[in-house]
Amino acid sequence: MKFPGRINQFVIALIIAVSIVVVLISSRIFKSFTDEREDPEISWLIRLLNNIFGYLIVIVPLYLVLKFVHFSGYLDVPGIGALPRLIRRCFAEPVQLELLDSGSGVSKNQTSTSTTPKLLFCVLGLLSSYLTWGFLQEKVMTREYVSANGDVAKFKDSQFLVFVNRILAFCLAGIYLTVKPDGSNRSLPMYKYMLCSLSNILSSFCQYEALKYVTFPLQVLAKSCKVIPVMIMGKCVSSKKYENYEYITAVMISLGMAAFLLGQESTSAKGKTVVETTLPGILLLISYLTCDSFTSNWQGKLFSQYKVSSVQMMLGVNLFSCLLTTTSLLEQGAFPAAAAFMTKFPAFVTDCVVLSICSAIGQLFIFYTISQFGAVTFTIIMTIRQGLAILLSCIFYGHDVSVIGFLGIIFVFLAVFLRMYCAQRLKAIRQRRLAQSSNLAV
Repeated sequence: MKFPGRINQFVIALIIAVSIVVVLISSRIFKSFTDEREDPEISWLIRLLNNIFGYLIVIVPLYLVLKFVHFSGYLDVPGIGALPRLIRRCFAEPVQLELLDSGSGVSKNQTSTSTTPKLLFCVLGLLSSYLTWGFLQEKVMTREYVSANGDVAKFKDSQFLVFVNRILAFCLAGIYLTVKPDGSNRSLPMYKYMLCSLSNILSSFCQYEALKYVTFPLQVLAKSCKVIPVMIMGKCVSSKKYENYEYITAVMISLGMAAFLLGQESTSAKGKTVVETTLPGILLLISYLTCDSFTSNWQGKLFSQYKVSSVQMMLGVNLFSCLLTTTSLLEQGAFPAAAAFMTKFPAFVTDCVVLSICSAIGQLFIFYTISQFGAVTFTIIMTIRQGLAILLSCIFYGHDVSVIGFLGIIFVFLAVFLRMYCAQRLKAIRQRRLAQSSNLAV
């Protein structure tokens, strides 16, 4: 069903305006019932819903406009002006999509000599950037800042830190593509970045909030087991098939990290450690794993379907992350409080900048690693990073490593090497069979 262009544009503007008003009214009603609730068992849920209401200001209009565009045949009618170009960029499939497969054989035909340096580059980049980022993140979220007047305070708005990180990453990707544009000119409908942007933001929120309900070792233990939900999500999102050795090594990695972390916990406090796990903490950890697993697999699906570059992915994801977090912070009136804190505690500004630089560089390595080797390989590297982070803590702060913890470390690296060996072995067998079948055909 097609309408004249001006009517379509009027309807789209009306949909955006009405949906935003409805979401804002709903948010105000929700806040009127929850402002006085201080119960720690549900406070995390209230903060999460407040954030989601801010995200809905962007998501609901985008979804409704998408439905209207397909219903009205808007993309089939050529339009002139800024709004038609914006609508087409957001929702239209690229014309060159069917031609992408013809130029995508280079990465599939990589030799082992070209793959190994790339993998080593990804490993070193991810480990160095995120080990530094994790150290600074803990510093920013736990240290007390002292002002010139002697006032002491902690910064508690983790969503603002996410916003700062995404702004710098977006600018970095934009500058890179401006200086060195992608010659392939590949693109995808912009709205498809929304899902992984949203899941990335929600996973960060759940990660921060979980520390209020569970111990840090338990949270890291949950992260170390992430390779399993990533594989499960891969089957759900992309219908991926994994070999038996991938399931076995995934379990080995998780068990090894569990042994190391549990061994650390049993010796670090010399018998005085008490693990207190609450239902909100478990729900937040499950939500974190689910969202984070979906993010990497959805990005992998977009890489495979549209063949965009890692920097294009970084630009698109961070564009919507900035849009979502900015809208939510504005809706909750959080910017004035953050600005006042930054003015009062200048040291916090320095920490934010360094933290954001590490996050931006780390994102480049994330997207590049996922595009080259997939979500599971990326998760394995990040799992090793968690073990190294704890090892560095033991070295610099004098924590003892138990026998169980040491065996857990060996188990993790044994599983990683076993996974790499099996992958290379299976690849060689398949190449040999392919060569034999080709010879028989000739």
